[in-house]
Amino acid sequence: MLFAVIAIGVLLIVLLTAVFKVHPFLSLLAGAFFVGIASGMPLLSVVESVNDGFGGLMKGIGLVIVAGTIIGVILEKSGAAFRMAEVVLRVIGEKRPQLAMSIIGYIVSIPVFCDSGFIILTSLKKALAKRAKVTIASMAVALATGLYATHTLVPPTPGPIAAAGNIGAEGFLGTIILIGLIVAIPAVVVGYIWAVKVGSKIEVPEDLTDDGLNYEEIIKSFGKMPSTFKAFFPIVLPIVLIGLGSIADFVGDDTGFYTLLSFLGKPTVALLLGVMASFLLLPKMNEETLTGWIGEGVKEAAPILLITGAGGAFGKVISNSGVADLIAKMNFDALAGGALFLLVPFVIAAALKTAQGSSTAALVIASTLVAPLLPVMGIEGAIPLALVVMAIGAGAMTVSHVNDSFFWVITEFSGMKVTDAYRAQTMATLLMGVTTIVVTMLLWIILV
Repeated sequence: MLFAVIAIGVLLIVLLTAVFKVHPFLSLLAGAFFVGIASGMPLLSVVESVNDGFGGLMKGIGLVIVAGTIIGVILEKSGAAFRMAEVVLRVIGEKRPQLAMSIIGYIVSIPVFCDSGFIILTSLKKALAKRAKVTIASMAVALATGLYATHTLVPPTPGPIAAAGNIGAEGFLGTIILIGLIVAIPAVVVGYIWAVKVGSKIEVPEDLTDDGLNYEEIIKSFGKMPSTFKAFFPIVLPIVLIGLGSIADFVGDDTGFYTLLSFLGKPTVALLLGVMASFLLLPKMNEETLTGWIGEGVKEAAPILLITGAGGAFGKVISNSGVADLIAKMNFDALAGGALFLLVPFVIAAALKTAQGSSTAALVIASTLVAPLLPVMGIEGAIPLALVVMAIGAGAMTVSHVNDSFFWVITEFSGMKVTDAYRAQTMATLLMGVTTIVVTMLLWIILV
């Protein structure tokens, strides 16, 4: 009955979100209270569990999410995202425009939401398509799949951070970032191949018109853009610091130098230093930037924080409902190989993603559901938990269709018909998700 109650709770969340269009924050809270009350928990314990779950998760990753969102907004508004795109184009060359767009998406979506990244780079994508004489659809799919891969797999994007926090892996963000960057590469390659093979056969009305889009003019329209160093620095600095902190923690030396590295490598400190580094991108140090831009980042972080915290509350209620004791008594011999177990979070996240559309919500809910299973399966430590996050991320990208806001951003800003977008983007995300879970399982076999 307890498993049935949890299943109904998840179904309630999906119905409220997908059918009745209730905000995921309220849907997750409704699911948490339903599971707590229906499972027979004392009423006051339900309230306590909700508060503890919300606050406990915010304590670990709340500031990290806010800092990451602020960095993303500053990169967007300062033209740094465009500068990064220009650098990639110079390195890759304009003879491989789809590959350039895939790599641009892979980099930009680490701190910037995939929806925003696609909108920011739309003019560049169209101008480059005209210049290279390739279809806009192929460029759109290449950019979208590049953005999508790191959006679902690599912190400091909020979804992977939330998943890490829910399964108790927030202390291993350095490992998760490294593995996420590696696992995202095959997904990007699959998206690139699909863009070339399928996207190139899709024409949109804009392919047949000459609207005067010019690559050089678009670059100039941004005015004086930041230098390459300043553009990449706010992303690279936190990642390097978190990596060094992970090494210091692994060494376990409590001398002053290693203690300093460990301090600087804590995700909260590293991301706040990333925010400070992003100040180099501000055109002026005035109220518009220091209050306006940062305030916009805080506003964008608010719904993410609420969804993530509500997911933590939902997970805490499930944990306190007694399900962990039931799971401990179950026989998981069929999943003893470890790699096969990764299919569980993958399928859960894929079902949630397909049903309600949000990758972030799928990452949050799926991670809360699988968290009680991990101790029973003996899954602990940096690499195993990082691979669980990758499995959840793989499911959270499977698949993007009409209930996903990113699907409509791609459709509207590329001019594709919905049927063409299904063939191009939805099928690409299916192949990306399957590829990612296969790569994740192979890494488990090799590394664990």
